Amino acid sequence: MSLPPPPLVLGLDFGTTNSVAAIARAGTSQLVPLLGPTGADLVFRSALCFWEEDARIAVEAGPWAVAEYLDYPEGSRFIQSFKTVAASPSFEHATIFDRRYRFEDLGRTFVRKLCEHSGGALDGRAARLVVGRPVAYAGHRPDEALARARYDAVFAELGAEVHYVYEPLGAAFSYAAALEAPATVLVADFGGGTSDFSVVRIAAPGAAKRCVPLGHAGVGIAGDRFDHRILDRLVMPFLGKGGSYRSFDKVLEIPAGYFSDFADWSRLAFMRNRKTLAELDKLRRAAVDPAPIETMIAVIEQELGYRLYEAVGQVKRDLSSAEVALFRFSGGGLSIEAEVTRAQFEAWIDPDIARIEARVVEALSAAGISADEVDRVFLTGGSSLIPRIRRLFAERFGAERIASGNELTSIAHGLALIGEEDDLAAWAA
Repeated sequence: MSLPPPPLVLGLDFGTTNSVAAIARAGTSQLVPLLGPTGADLVFRSALCFWEEDARIAVEAGPWAVAEYLDYPEGSRFIQSFKTVAASPSFEHATIFDRRYRFEDLGRTFVRKLCEHSGGALDGRAARLVVGRPVAYAGHRPDEALARARYDAVFAELGAEVHYVYEPLGAAFSYAAALEAPATVLVADFGGGTSDFSVVRIAAPGAAKRCVPLGHAGVGIAGDRFDHRILDRLVMPFLGKGGSYRSFDKVLEIPAGYFSDFADWSRLAFMRNRKTLAELDKLRRAAVDPAPIETMIAVIEQELGYRLYEAVGQVKRDLSSAEVALFRFSGGGLSIEAEVTRAQFEAWIDPDIARIEARVVEALSAAGISADEVDRVFLTGGSSLIPRIRRLFAERFGAERIASGNELTSIAHGLALIGEEDDLAAWAA
């Protein structure tokens, strides 16, 4: 009698910017191609688009969400980086076409759509689901227990045994597959919302226990924060930041909260609601110079957040390969064309780099080792391609010890492999 096939394991990197899935069985992990309007891709954009259709609210996710938005921007509600609010007690719900959506609703909708576009690969057959989670959640005073409860609600309907593993550990397990000798590895994962670090001791191939985690650290700073810096310098002055408004017989500075929300991709998506727009209109009428506030309102009402995100992302990508780049954006009465140097950008993110470097030191301390004892540094995540990030590690560890590759897919690949371990206790967070 033939033995039943080994249980299928699903590894899911539910990222702030992108999501990736992998399936493992019998020691082999394979990334899942996810269908999009122009073909299959291994990377699925972590975004949702809602629109009204035949007296109902329709929704799509990933590249399909982007396509729907581009077809009809003003009639859509495009939501991106929503994972950022997972640990936020202040986020209760988003109002979309007068319907309230909790984080759990957004997450379940996204996961359902991701599965629908997997070509049947993610049809509920997985016995075990391993989901990546950051070492430190993004946001002000994040509530880890709240994030866990919300994640549980999102993934419960997949019907699998769910485990959560630090995202850099997934990347470590994937990287270990390419190593032929023992090594102590620092994995640095730079995503959209968080930067996370794990120190892992990797044994020689064939060892009973290939990887042993030694220490972790993380911070809620990554690609989206760098975008915030660009917006703050190049866009916010045109939207009224630093301006004043009249309140009875006083002239006061416009509250900074509106600009903080606008420069945060997760919160900008939720500013298009009656209450916020009414507050902004009241502020416009009281402003000493109402035109910039009027422009902010137009950008929000015309649902231009995605286009603004693309403009910021483009200048950031350009600065990764050139010393000078041009930032261009137009829409909602706003037209900006500004030259940006890499030196300027690096000066803007310098406070963030300092906090990231402090977390690297913390990870080494938690592992009980020094920088000299690290054999390899594996950089992963989209923001790891930023030259200033790479220089941080080259200066501390030496360029010869830096390794990278599969920046967007290594976490999911490794999470699926971890899911095949007999004892997940050493890996589960």
